[in-house]
Amino acid sequence: MPEIDVYKRIPASRRALAGLVLALSNFMVVLDTTIANVSVPHIAGNLGISPDQGTWVITSYAVAEAICVPLTGWLAQRFGTVRTFVFAMAGFGLFSLLCGLSVTLGMLVACRIGQGLCGGPLMPMSQTLLLRVFPPEQRGRAMGLWAMTTLLGPAMGPIVGGYISDNWSWHWIFFINLPICAVCTFAAFGLLREVETETKKLPIDRIGLMLLIFWIGCLQIMLDIGRDHDWFADPTIVMLALGAAVGFVAFIIWELTDEHPIVDLRVFRHPGFSFGVIALALCFGGYFASIVLIPQWLQISLGYPAMDAGLVTAFTALTAILMSQVAAKMLGKIDARIMVSVAVAWLGCMALWRSSWTSGADFWTLATPQIFQGFAMSFFMIPLTSITLTSVLPSETASAAGLQNFLRTMAVAVSTSLILTVWGDAQRVSRSELVSKLQPDDTMRALTSSGMSFEQARQSISNIVDQEAIAMAVDHSFMLTAIVLFIAAGVIWLTPRAKGQADLSQAH
Repeated sequence: MPEIDVYKRIPASRRALAGLVLALSNFMVVLDTTIANVSVPHIAGNLGISPDQGTWVITSYAVAEAICVPLTGWLAQRFGTVRTFVFAMAGFGLFSLLCGLSVTLGMLVACRIGQGLCGGPLMPMSQTLLLRVFPPEQRGRAMGLWAMTTLLGPAMGPIVGGYISDNWSWHWIFFINLPICAVCTFAAFGLLREVETETKKLPIDRIGLMLLIFWIGCLQIMLDIGRDHDWFADPTIVMLALGAAVGFVAFIIWELTDEHPIVDLRVFRHPGFSFGVIALALCFGGYFASIVLIPQWLQISLGYPAMDAGLVTAFTALTAILMSQVAAKMLGKIDARIMVSVAVAWLGCMALWRSSWTSGADFWTLATPQIFQGFAMSFFMIPLTSITLTSVLPSETASAAGLQNFLRTMAVAVSTSLILTVWGDAQRVSRSELVSKLQPDDTMRALTSSGMSFEQARQSISNIVDQEAIAMAVDHSFMLTAIVLFIAAGVIWLTPRAKGQADLSQAH
């Protein structure tokens, strides 16, 4: 039977079930990118670490996932798409169990790395398998279901993570993966064997892979620990920066000259792809910065329960889901660059709106810009993918899709570290400014006359100053993300107009 008719190997009665299994697996992996965000304060308190160190739980997963995404195509061709999918799902479940059993930060970060390495191939392979399971006339509906889980995952992550952390224990944000992994592993093995891809021995770019791991590892460790080590005043940070720079240059040279590169950098010769992925990385970096920053601020400074902090951040993805079909229908009727530019500028306006928040803001004051932000999400995600993937040759679509996923995932990891660094530095500057203008004598007298001791009054004023300094730092951070998003809205105009629709059937 020709490869193009491979879907006929699965009876029509089993296709819907296979589609649900693949969509559920994608949902679980995407959910895990945000489920830990609102749980960082709980994890930090339980393990006796700082909230800054707790964010390693987020960045370690994202970096490991980014490293493994370029390997997906090689793994699928070497071992078969279904076989690789099943083993990756089983591995994801195993590392989820180990994450939940972790008793130290080192163990948790190591297991999150394992989780990311296994989760990296699951998203692109679930998409590929959906296209193999369904006939051409049903693929649009199947990809709509897949896209829905991609948008729903980030929405549900903070809510589920917040509820579990408040009512059970942070360990259960990982344990809940186990039944899903078990169902998806056995169901995929039973339902998808007929659509297994042919295997062939392919050379792997070992040196390119080692260079990739080396420079990304150096960069991310530098970003994660730099704020605790006074940055370049510490020789360790200097060495990590040099390692990242040298490794990056060596990686580019090697990948451009190797016959079978692990990352095909030649696709950057297409201006549409190059400027498109730059805009995509800036957009995702600016967007994800708020997903990380808002829950931490609400819990650490304003005393929000994790569940409520998750609800505030979740509204964005919920409204994005409502608009996803509208954006898909508009694609092809309107210049995609207009859709992306207006949508990203809208996101920048929402960041400016958030930059006026105060420590006295109520729930709906915080949630409203998140709701309005969601209306723009689909209008930059869907058209931007079309711009980048239609800019390359059909034979390069798989490499371009993998590189795009890699850069998007790396943007998440890097933006997480950068926004927390900016926030921490702005807190110190804001506190110094407030203290220099503070005239506490009258307040001290009023507090001590009301029955407080001198020390209690001093501590009360200090707490208020800290709370206001943190709020001012949040506003400063969102002002910077707004600038990044406005730059991205301009960068997209450096791309040529998209032509047609991209064929993702071969994109791993």
